[in-house]
Amino acid sequence: MAAATTAAAAARVGLLYDERMCAHATPDGEEHPENPERLRAIWRKLSADGVASRCMIMKAKEAEDKYIASVHSQNHIKLMRSISSKEYDSRRNKIARKFNSIYFNKGSSESAFLAAGSVIEVAEKVAAGELSSAIALVRPPGHHAEHNEAMGFCLFNNVAIAADYLLNERTDLGIKKILIVDWDVHHGNGTQKMFYSDPRVLFFSVHRFDYGSFYPAEGDASYCFIGEGDGKGYNINVPWEHGKCGDADYIAAWDHVLLPVAEAFNPDIVLVSAGFDAALGDPLGGCCITPNGYALLLTKLLGFAQGRIVMALEGGYNLRSIANSVSACAKVLLGDKFRFDTPDMQPFESSWRVIQAVRDELKTFWPILSNRLPENISLRSRPSQIELYSSGSDSEVEDLPDAIASVNIIQITDGIISESLSKLNLDEDKIATKTTSSNVMVEGPTDSVEPQNDGSAAVSTEGISSLSSTWRSELSKVYVWYASFGSNMWTPRFLCYIQGGKAEGMNIPCFGSHDTSPPRGSMWKTVPHRLFFGRSSTPCWGTGGVAFLNPEINHTENSYVCMYKITLEQFNDVLFQENRLVKENGESGKTESPDSPLIGLSEIEFVSRNKGVHLAPIKDSWYSNVLYLGEEDNLPILTMTCPSSDVERCRSGELPLCPPSKTYSATLIRGLMEGKHLDADAAAKLYEVWGAVLRTQERDTICTGQVRRCGVSCNGGREREEVWVWKDER
Repeated sequence: MAAATTAAAAARVGLLYDERMCAHATPDGEEHPENPERLRAIWRKLSADGVASRCMIMKAKEAEDKYIASVHSQNHIKLMRSISSKEYDSRRNKIARKFNSIYFNKGSSESAFLAAGSVIEVAEKVAAGELSSAIALVRPPGHHAEHNEAMGFCLFNNVAIAADYLLNERTDLGIKKILIVDWDVHHGNGTQKMFYSDPRVLFFSVHRFDYGSFYPAEGDASYCFIGEGDGKGYNINVPWEHGKCGDADYIAAWDHVLLPVAEAFNPDIVLVSAGFDAALGDPLGGCCITPNGYALLLTKLLGFAQGRIVMALEGGYNLRSIANSVSACAKVLLGDKFRFDTPDMQPFESSWRVIQAVRDELKTFWPILSNRLPENISLRSRPSQIELYSSGSDSEVEDLPDAIASVNIIQITDGIISESLSKLNLDEDKIATKTTSSNVMVEGPTDSVEPQNDGSAAVSTEGISSLSSTWRSELSKVYVWYASFGSNMWTPRFLCYIQGGKAEGMNIPCFGSHDTSPPRGSMWKTVPHRLFFGRSSTPCWGTGGVAFLNPEINHTENSYVCMYKITLEQFNDVLFQENRLVKENGESGKTESPDSPLIGLSEIEFVSRNKGVHLAPIKDSWYSNVLYLGEEDNLPILTMTCPSSDVERCRSGELPLCPPSKTYSATLIRGLMEGKHLDADAAAKLYEVWGAVLRTQERDTICTGQVRRCGVSCNGGREREEVWVWKDER
């Protein structure tokens, strides 16, 4: 298959690079993945390969405020304009800490305005026909930046600004429909929100999702978020369930989702949010796209909009990998004659399942997706835990076969992928070691217990007995009290974890426990912990925070919990489901869960002694911390919540805090009413209070009945009252 561009078009490929955008750097020179060397490494590679000399080199110019204001608030623009000025020297770092993964220095303002202006500049020239296509090497990146908030290394949403400029400022250019393809490994949350109801923009984001735990860890990265109003069906998310996705997975997403929809949409121009952090060897992405893979993905896009493509750099943090990948893409735009062998690769079974789910969600809007996917496709199983724990490095990319590193001739074969994966080296000192018992992993020496800052501890191997494959039958005879909070206080919702299905208000069903027997009893209790609402959305409940119990004991606080008497086997199944460890096998249709428990008999003893345990194998999951809350009828009371490190991240603003959604609120209220802790009048008042906050989010203090709102500055620096705490004020 040959690239669609011609030799004549090759002379009209724009390449924008400006050293001034390298002035944005960490304030004290500390190491950071998003650093100036990213641009310089790409430029050196393009120059060495002779690519730069074949392009029309362009310099950046700053975007005007009025164009940025099309997608960002005036307050945000004003802050970005002045943050590098002398008047902010003493408080620049403090302001940066209010945002999620952001730093500022004296060069940040100029770099941000240059990055936004650069993408406008190249997009305008491509739209006008002065260039056939273009690459904008810009930083800081942009696709995470939201209307009034910088986040995820992004200050302005460069691609969104350029898209709005073409649609609304330069209507004379005839750009009426824009396809935005975001292949950065992270979800383009900012871009999605800016065009969520606009049918003129087809937004396609393929990204790691990991059931909502991968950055930016928001539920609206799920495939069920497809737009609203007139824009319904024009927002497409392809959310991978895990890392190690590579060329085969992305090609499958292109062939079976993006390309058929793009053909029906027929865009006038294609803007690519070109992040290269899904590349093999990237330290943040954990995926495996080769330079060949990126070149093929880009080649498949050349058939649209007469090849009018604008690439704007987003993420990508392995310098060699990002340089090789950009060079491969530039050669595609220049019309080099690449040969693409028919790829004999296997996508993951999970990727195939995600693609099917995306098609099912969108087929009403794009009938072409109603066609059946090919059958009898050879698929790979989920990568092993060791594969997922492995980290990227420059050496891995340096060791790639010449066909990949040079990309002069692009050949994609399963053998190349396998060989590349076989070269991954593990840092054994940083990988947790599985114990001989439950799936509890230890970080650090195996003969010690390392205290955690919440009073719990990581489990050592000493004293842990081995559990056989019959663990379910053994643990089915052991009872515990599961202390539920949040939505699980409403019994119909909790029973979804036991019997499967979903209750009113839930977007997705639960798989249920292997043992579907109802609880042997229930009771209510107050515990000396604060309940707060973290994160900003979930696949199950949509937009809004969900409940977490602060692991730290605070005897001035009281939270209600509804305790269910269930078996230890059922408790593990609830723990599996709360942490998204249960999957459906696409081939057999059966559900699959971990083959060993997270909490066994020896862990019960350990938890009772140490008041808690942080489960290292799922340490990045939302509910990875099991707390011991005492005993009732000689049975331990256990609950699951976040680690103390997440509480600190919420306090610092790294993780968002926000009120619960109306549907989530309803389950909490029903639970409290069922437990006789709220009457109908109090529930109505609570609804009224929560509704007011959800509507206005204004700064004030509300205390009423069982609920108190406490002042916390949220991650975006907005002064809002966003932590909800259950209080017994009687």
